[in-house]
Amino acid sequence: MRGAVAAGHPLTAEAGARLLTEGGNAFDACIAAAFASWVVEGPLSGPGGGGFLLAHRAGHQSARLLDFFVAAPGIGAATPPAPMETIEVDFDGETSQAFRIGSASCAVPGSAAGLAAAHRAYASLPWGVLLEPAIELARRGYEVTAAQAYLHEVLDCILRHTDEGRRVYGHDGGPFRKGELVVSPNLADTLETIADGGADAIYRGELGAALVQHLAETGGSVTAQDLEAYRPVWRRPVTVPYRGRDIVSNPPPSAGGVLIAYGLRLLDELAPAEAEPGSSEEIARLAAVMGEQLRARAEPTFARSLYRGGLARRLCSDESVRDGVRRIGSSIPAPAAAAPRGTTHISVVDAAGNAASLSSSIGSGSGMVVPGTGIHLNNMLGEADLQASPGATRPGRRLTSMMAPSIVLETRRPRLVVGSAGSARLRGAIMQIIVNVVGHGLPVHEAIARPRIHAEGDRVHCEGGFAAEELDVLERLGLDVVRWRRRNLFFGGAAAVELREDGTLAAAGDPRRGGHGVVVK
Repeated sequence: MRGAVAAGHPLTAEAGARLLTEGGNAFDACIAAAFASWVVEGPLSGPGGGGFLLAHRAGHQSARLLDFFVAAPGIGAATPPAPMETIEVDFDGETSQAFRIGSASCAVPGSAAGLAAAHRAYASLPWGVLLEPAIELARRGYEVTAAQAYLHEVLDCILRHTDEGRRVYGHDGGPFRKGELVVSPNLADTLETIADGGADAIYRGELGAALVQHLAETGGSVTAQDLEAYRPVWRRPVTVPYRGRDIVSNPPPSAGGVLIAYGLRLLDELAPAEAEPGSSEEIARLAAVMGEQLRARAEPTFARSLYRGGLARRLCSDESVRDGVRRIGSSIPAPAAAAPRGTTHISVVDAAGNAASLSSSIGSGSGMVVPGTGIHLNNMLGEADLQASPGATRPGRRLTSMMAPSIVLETRRPRLVVGSAGSARLRGAIMQIIVNVVGHGLPVHEAIARPRIHAEGDRVHCEGGFAAEELDVLERLGLDVVRWRRRNLFFGGAAAVELREDGTLAAAGDPRRGGHGVVVK
């Protein structure tokens, strides 16, 4: 086998698989898939966002984390930003959520710089070759899937907030519908400019100049100095043991990876073996661990410690885990979880054993599309939970994130490469998939498809698919169970690749978001 790719859209996965077929390694495939996601997963990903790449090279003892998440703007800004706009988004007619958007919500994007840094460090094929699948998709177009149509409908008031947004994200006066053809000539031109001039086209070139000018005219605070100063950052991942394997994930200043690590350490301490998947015992244990993760995140020192160093070591220490187990036993209530955001994920393993786990996001989107470029900018400054730490919006500072690209290593080989969308719920999705694969030995497609839970405040949301009698047991134990009728993207959108004991590969995308996996033979 040449390798395997899993992603949030079939065309994203196929773009990565194409590069594996052409002789590229896992990192070539991951970068090409990321560019393709800019086209076919526009409401979730794009050059106006940021993300993280967790890279494991075959034969190396340690992985590296490339942080290309967004940074706070304002270097050299002459005037303060305009007020942000608040938009109410309705989900399924049952719940709604307020999003803060507009030019003032836009942070400094990092996606193009991050993919360029990954290319310099790990890729084997020329830069321009990796953009070819994305350029072709943007030029010839692609059909909207059912999952995409739902996203466009839900986020319509953001995506088509401006005249430029209506041109990019609409057809016949409304959002794109299932089966419609989407052609993106402006984004194709942008991709070709990046293919010719590299990421500098955004950070020091004509695309960046257009971005800065548009935001200056509409009340944003991203400056040319912000773009010129932006640099991806290499970090040492957080690593913890779980069931005899090493779990590697995104370190601080991001919060998602360290909370997943803490949760898995708690699960290891709570029981020597996993309960039956889907049983009331397992659901109750997972809910208790999620509550303890939320409690840890709500501690006054947590946000500050994200930027001071040592948080992962302290939180995942034996003493901290023992304290967490005691708190779980005394049933301390957990605070409410944060609001959801849009994210997409790509997982790749190649025949040599290289592994790439990439998560990226534009938040819910700011509604600001740079005219003539197809670049939809992020709204990360509008996400209140990303500014929890004092000084989080100091110009040039990295914002924190819940994204947690992760790799499970077994004897230094990638057993599982996984990540998810879902904001506050993505860490629970990733943790449950790791438990399903490593703890229960389930194949990756089943591990992703199985129903999930999410603990939020004093409630335990249980996705459709659990046995009713197991949920009855939870309610008799005093848990406030919210029973969902079916699978829902509320519970995350994961993509994962596994390397089995016999050396074969398997890949799966999340059916909740129309994901897809490809094994290249």
